[in-house]
Amino acid sequence: MEDVARVAGVSHQTVSRVLNNHPNVSSKTRERVEQAITELGYRRNTAARSLVTRRSQTIGVLGSEMAQYGPSHTLLGVQQAARDAGYFVSVAGLREVTPETIKDAIAHFMDQGVDGIVVTVPHPGALDVLRDVTAQVPLVAVGSVGDEHLSGATVDQKHGARLAVQHLMDLGHTQIGHLSGPSDWIDAAARIEGWREALTQAGLKPATLIEGDWSAECGYREGLKIAADRSVTALFVANDQMALGVLRAFHETGVQVPGDLSVVGFDDQPESAFFIPPLTTVAQDFEELGQRCIGLLLDRLENGNTASAATVTPRLVIRSTTAPVAK
Repeated sequence: MEDVARVAGVSHQTVSRVLNNHPNVSSKTRERVEQAITELGYRRNTAARSLVTRRSQTIGVLGSEMAQYGPSHTLLGVQQAARDAGYFVSVAGLREVTPETIKDAIAHFMDQGVDGIVVTVPHPGALDVLRDVTAQVPLVAVGSVGDEHLSGATVDQKHGARLAVQHLMDLGHTQIGHLSGPSDWIDAAARIEGWREALTQAGLKPATLIEGDWSAECGYREGLKIAADRSVTALFVANDQMALGVLRAFHETGVQVPGDLSVVGFDDQPESAFFIPPLTTVAQDFEELGQRCIGLLLDRLENGNTASAATVTPRLVIRSTTAPVAK
């Protein structure tokens, strides 16, 4: 840093302010310092810095089910938010979710000296384990609404489901089925609850409920059954991948979407706008979710605040798979 200061013609403290993104540095001075850093190939000595600050500038992220769209994009959102805040990320993925594997992973993070841990394990049992874990660093659980023991950041899944169902009801549908995700997933259970509540509050009886596994293959298989049964006029599908399979099954069996049957998905993955027809779906903002997670963690780390919660509100994206109920 002294070499950088000498080349840039500034003080050691000014270099430190630039490195730490301090606002009280003029743009010209910041530019000179950054040019000197590039010229000298300067890199921070993170080991020395951690001795002074007692922080590693590293956040542990514990995850599972990373092959699925939601968990993988939640991880990406957390990683980006952590990098934006100047932190490295150490990721541990669980092949099997048990109390022992969760506790072992947290112990591993503690051995690494992480400053905090974000947990993206989408099963209710994981939250119970975390409440019993004694950790010397802040913990934030994705999917939790938070309590006095644990900070939580979540997308309002029930609200997203209600948006989907309300849209279908506004189009005149009264027989609205639901192809859900696995019931042992936090998000899937919340979407089932939102679907059921929206219908009940409207004075409608919940129609067909089918438990799926998030895959397009499952959507295709169940879509064939729904096409043969035709007991519903609309279907709320718990993710876009299963909706893709449903659309293929309906196409092959001659069911017109949205003429005969309307479909709403969940996630708004990038490909959904290019399905045939383009999919009406509920969008989750994984970037904002990541920012909320890191914000909660840093708030506890830097300000010593108690556990708290943050909720991201999803939004409905209307495309071409929904229409008024056929007369």
